[in-house]
Amino acid sequence: MTQMKNKNLTYYLSLPYTIELTPDEDGYWFAEISLLDGCMTNGNSREDALAMIDDAKRAWLETALSLGLNIPEPETAKTPR
Repeated sequence: MTQMKNKNLTYYLSLPYTIELTPDEDGYWFAEISLLDGCMTNGNSREDALAMIDDAKRAWLETALSLGLNIPEPETAKTPR
């Protein structure tokens, strides 16, 4: 996992974070971005959960940036050397 500082919100929002979707036996969907510790939500449908995880990701990133925390980036976002 690569961690970087001093990037802006637009940069992080453009990265291809992996979203894990899990259906619940009650018909709800759980969505999580495991690379962003604690970034998770649920929705009434798959589409709802995907929309809500986008909101959760934005809030997670805004909070991390405002606190000056390191933000992990997906491995696929690494620049080749």
